[in-house]
Amino acid sequence: MRVIALLAAHNEERFIGGAIEHFAKQGVETYLLDNSSTDRTVEIAESHRGRGLIDIETIDRHGVYPWTKILQRKEELAESLEADWFIHADPDEVRLPPHSGTTLQQALADVAGQGYNAVNFMEFAFMPTRESPDHDHPDFKETMHWYYPMLPSFPHRLTAWKRQVRRVDLAGSGGHVVQFRKLKMYPNSFPMRHYLMLSIPHAMEKFLGRNYDPDEVKKGWHRWRSGLTKEMLKLPSEREMRAYVSDDQLDPSNPRKRHYLADIWAAAQQKANEQSIT
Repeated sequence: MRVIALLAAHNEERFIGGAIEHFAKQGVETYLLDNSSTDRTVEIAESHRGRGLIDIETIDRHGVYPWTKILQRKEELAESLEADWFIHADPDEVRLPPHSGTTLQQALADVAGQGYNAVNFMEFAFMPTRESPDHDHPDFKETMHWYYPMLPSFPHRLTAWKRQVRRVDLAGSGGHVVQFRKLKMYPNSFPMRHYLMLSIPHAMEKFLGRNYDPDEVKKGWHRWRSGLTKEMLKLPSEREMRAYVSDDQLDPSNPRKRHYLADIWAAAQQKANEQSIT
């Protein structure tokens, strides 16, 4: 069974090599959409061509993060590429099978064998902490061991699907929930580690240096990411997080409804609104 991860990246040299290698170990090939990276993203990805990487194509940036265009291109690729399953993913995510004794490829084959055609992922967001603030190095997965489960609504990451005859819809949900006729979601979510940031300087580079499409922001997309300031980039204490032990022991109970930084942004918005009223 052939599974392809549709990966989009802009200046993701920290993550891109590890993402392609991880998918390859999971029996998944990668197709990369590079959004005009200016760092070593493409160079690193090219080194994996034929070893997990299928191809690279460029989506021009023109000064604005073109998320809708990227999602629509992924919809097109899911029509044209020959595969049994597709996964919509980002380089800072680690998509996992339901248990360590199998691979994503094997797990998706099992899902299909049971008559399901889509899989949701449970998000576990990893962050540095005040006690250990800097993990901006190649071994960050070995040192950054604090996370929280994230589930604002269900399904939140319905982003793996069996090939469809007609084009699927990713863009309609901003990339969170794939939609198509006769969708039958597997009842158990697969886990996903999400490395939001590796340090405060990395967060500044990632969040503050990105221009979002105003029309997408009006839709409610990118809200906290587009509104963050340097002063809002604060780290949680380890006491507010959960300690990572293994992928099989990730704890989904009592998930957050918003990301940690989104709460800081929302509090700042509320304070600003109260001050404007008074």
